[in-house]
Amino acid sequence: MKRLLIALVALVVVNIASAFLFFRADLTAEKRYTLSTATRNLLANLDDDIHINVYLTGDLPPSFKRLENAVRETLDEFAARADRPVTYRFVDVDAVTDSAARKKLVIDLMQKGLTPTNVVSPQGGKRTEKIAFPWAVVSYKGQEVPVLLLKGNKAASPEEQLNQSYEGVEYALASAVRKLTQPAGSRRRVGLLARTKVPPSRFSDLLASVQENYDLFFVDLSKPGPLTNLDVLLVPKPDQPFSDDDLFKIDQYVVKGGHALFFVDGARVDSVGVEGTFAQPLALNLDELFFGWGVRVNRDLVKDLSCNVIPLNVGSMGDKPNIQLVPWRFYPIINNFGAQGAARNPIVRNLDAVWARFASTIDTVRAQGAGGSAIRKTPLLLTSPYTQLRQAPVVLAYNEARQQPDPRTYNGGVRVLACLLEGRFRSLYANQILPGDPRAQGFKAEGDDGSSERARVIVCSDGDLVVNDVDYKRQTPYPLGFDRYTRQTFANKDFALNAIDYLADPEGVIEARNRQITLRPLDKIRLRSERTSWQLLNLLGPVMLVGLIGLIWQWNRRRQYGQ
Repeated sequence: MKRLLIALVALVVVNIASAFLFFRADLTAEKRYTLSTATRNLLANLDDDIHINVYLTGDLPPSFKRLENAVRETLDEFAARADRPVTYRFVDVDAVTDSAARKKLVIDLMQKGLTPTNVVSPQGGKRTEKIAFPWAVVSYKGQEVPVLLLKGNKAASPEEQLNQSYEGVEYALASAVRKLTQPAGSRRRVGLLARTKVPPSRFSDLLASVQENYDLFFVDLSKPGPLTNLDVLLVPKPDQPFSDDDLFKIDQYVVKGGHALFFVDGARVDSVGVEGTFAQPLALNLDELFFGWGVRVNRDLVKDLSCNVIPLNVGSMGDKPNIQLVPWRFYPIINNFGAQGAARNPIVRNLDAVWARFASTIDTVRAQGAGGSAIRKTPLLLTSPYTQLRQAPVVLAYNEARQQPDPRTYNGGVRVLACLLEGRFRSLYANQILPGDPRAQGFKAEGDDGSSERARVIVCSDGDLVVNDVDYKRQTPYPLGFDRYTRQTFANKDFALNAIDYLADPEGVIEARNRQITLRPLDKIRLRSERTSWQLLNLLGPVMLVGLIGLIWQWNRRRQYGQ
């Protein structure tokens, strides 16, 4: 009786304590059920309820079921950590029995931008196909944001791509919540330095996407005063030289802890003609500034065997030109992102291929930061090993695309096209500003030893990477990274937005992209040979274990009370 009373009291105490204390333990090696700090902070400051409809469910292959379970587990964590109700519902499109209602639902989803995916799976020795919607829709205060759940590098195996999607579930959902819930006064500020003749319509997709998460401002360097109150300075495809006063303002902005993202060309490609184009060196007057930071954008163009295609007249077919898509090796497809695994920067982790056009190479050079500290350099975008370099000025003849390349001549090796620089920077103008110089007031020769003045700069040697194409018939811009000829969308926008996220707040929501889930596949040979024994163990093992516990219990009772 005494033991029973103690057990009842302990049970009551535990229930009372559980009403006031919140405790969850994640015992997995990768902490797969633990949300990042930024995500927890985001969920702890909600002003209203959130509802999420998930359409990735139904009769799916096991690999897709694993992704579905990852979404469910992540949403359970969202609901447990949020200070306002987070509800979700899994909607099986195929479960709608009425054909008219199902057709209407599919049309509604596609009008919201939810494109279906063709899922192929072998069942019973047969190949079956079905349409699935690997999407979720996050709703908050009457607004909705679609979330693509199936994201990853398409060059990876299907299992690896699904695992990459698994790793990215938290980031995808948290980014949507952030987009819907950010108060106007708390949004970070991105300054756009437009020093280009490229029409605004060619940047429309990038700028519209930036404005979804940030306050965007135009920066005019001709106005007096330093660059202030900016979290990121964005410089897309400049084609006009910077003056010394411009460089001074950018230099001081970075030295004082500012963050900048440059998409610059090493060569100007113009004079388009029937036979080809002409490339000449592009002088932007940024060389000395970049060199002081530790990088150099070269006056060359990369040819890569891993490349996109262009339409080209390869002859005649009767009385009509024969237009075919042929590889254009000046359009590299970048699928090499530096370090592997967890060491890979979150900007490019699990990123799909990026499409570059007339890209130049970047060399890293020795650069001394403030107080003799080193500037940390992290390559982000790299070419394939099969490259050639063409030094500008040079004529780029279209006839090259018609020739079969000799791989032995593409021996330029892996080349860097984008590099991240982090540290306390030293000013280019150190020991040059005299006391009587008007710029001496507020001048800083190097960043202080503090986190507030540790700057981050990304230099990408392809200005076209953030330039979208335009459908001139409908006068509407294509999505950034979309190729009108192959109808494929590359990850250019993802790269640019990830870069801005990292520069603005490396410990923010983008931290969730660091999650790594290790694939632990079963040994298929052992599974095939030992299938029956494992099935029997799983079927009979629990029954035998319960029976054994019952026998021990009965034996113990007889030993105690048998007398």
